[in-house]
This record gives sequence, structure tokens and C-alpha cells, in this order.
Amino acid sequence: MNRDGVSYTLSDKHNISEARREASSFLAAAGVQEPDSNAELLIRHVLGLEGAAYLAALRDPFPREKKEAWEEVIRRKAAGEPAQYIIGEQEFYGLTFQVTPAVLIPRPETELLVEAIVQQADRLPAGGALYAADIGTGSGAIAAALKHLRPNWRVAASDISPDALAVAQGNVRRLGLDVAFKQGNLLEPFAGELLDIVVSNPPYIPADVIAGLQPEVRDYEPRTALDGGPDGLAPYREMMAQLALLPQPPRLIGFELGLGQAADVAEMLRAAGHWQDIVTVPDLAGIDRHVLGVAVR
Repeated sequence: MNRDGVSYTLSDKHNISEARREASSFLAAAGVQEPDSNAELLIRHVLGLEGAAYLAALRDPFPREKKEAWEEVIRRKAAGEPAQYIIGEQEFYGLTFQVTPAVLIPRPETELLVEAIVQQADRLPAGGALYAADIGTGSGAIAAALKHLRPNWRVAASDISPDALAVAQGNVRRLGLDVAFKQGNLLEPFAGELLDIVVSNPPYIPADVIAGLQPEVRDYEPRTALDGGPDGLAPYREMMAQLALLPQPPRLIGFELGLGQAADVAEMLRAAGHWQDIVTVPDLAGIDRHVLGVAVR
């Protein structure tokens, strides 16, 4: 079997550990980033082994009945397909989300946005359950994580893509969480609603940069979740304009950003004049990747 011109065949008489090492070398030669972690993730998936069971089985012979499936996932990974799409899931904030090519794969840095929203929300004066809206929800990761962390909040989410909403709805249903979903462009589905919190990880990559992204992102993740217009800032400008659709601005607003965009988005929030504090939050590498506006009222 051959996929996108990539050929891989598992050598005979391998144990599980050797099969993983051989696949890692093959992926490295194909230019795959982090070949070791990808090979391990995929072999655990194919064999259905996790934790101690996987470690205990490393010296066992590779099961012949799994050979074809193993070769196929390695071919797919070598051709550039994200491992998360191959296995169909990704963990986010300790929760497991199903992911398909209809949605962006949740990233660890977005967990920092969730943490910042919860932390800043705790500064808001009490007065009933807060109403939070996740704009451009994709897999539903942000909305689900917020509801998981703050069960008393009312949480809703929007996305322009019906396929993405289907994935998100399935995820919150499996997680047993109560999140409402609305289809439409950014804040438009919430017109007339009084929102306490708005949070969004919108498309923020400048359109002319997308062609130079790594193949796993460029060729497989949905372009509508990547393309932020000529300078990557179009969705932020549009959401700031759409605030006029709400009875009043949210008391807390938070965005994930692309590289080098923090100052521009912070200035948008500052110029709007609705939020007393503008908070910038760095990612795991210390780069400013999140900006929040907080109105303590």
C-alpha cells in the first residue's frame, strides 16, 4: 500500500521497541519534526496500549496482525499528515477531544489563555453565574475547558463552520458538559446577548505566510482556521467592530495571537476604552501570545 508516494514496510522479526525505533528513523529521514514522539504516539494507538501496559510490552514481538495498520499510519505521517488527525484525538487541559481536518488541532499554549481567563474572571465582582462565549470554537476545546473548570458558568460557543460545530458538539457531549453552540461569523450569533466574557483563538496567520508553514499545518489543517487576512489582524478588527451588536461590551475579553501581534491587539483593546486593565500573557517560550482586557465592574 502506498500513500502520496511514500513507501514504508516494517522489517521482519522486530519487537515493539525496535519497530518504534525503525519508524522514528524513517520519519526523521522523511523530514518529520519530533519523529520519536510521533512514532511512540502512533504505535501506542495502533497497539491500543497505554502507560504501564505499553512499557511492559516493549520487548514483545510486534504483532503480525497489526503490521499493515502500523505501516499505513507511518506512511501517512511521513507524507505530512498530523498524528492527531491520524489517531483522531488530542488532549487539551486534561480532557480528550476528537479532532478531524474540519478543526484546528488544540495547542498547549492555548491552555494558558484558558488559565488567564479563569484567573481574571475571578477578579470580577460576584453577581450570579458568568456568561462566557468562545468565538471560533473549532473542536470546542476552550469552551469545554472553561465549563470543566467553572461548572457554574453559562458557556456558549460559535463557529462559522457547520462541520467544526459538529465536532465540537460531539466533544462536549462525550465529556458530559453543558455548552451551547451557535453557527455564524464571530460575534454575530450573540447579537443582543449580554456577555460577561468573550474569548477567542481566531485565525491570525497573515495570508502570504501560510505557504511557508510546515506541511502538517499548511496542507492539512483548515485554512479558514489559519488565514487572518493580509496582516493576520482582520478577525480582531472585525470582533472589535461587532461589539456594537452587544448591549454592552463584555467585562472580560481575551485573545490568542500570532507572533508579533501583541502590541497591535493590546492597542485595539486600549483604544476601545471599555477595559480598565490590559493584560499580556506570554506563552511557554516567553513570547507574548495572549492579550486580555479586564473591566472590574
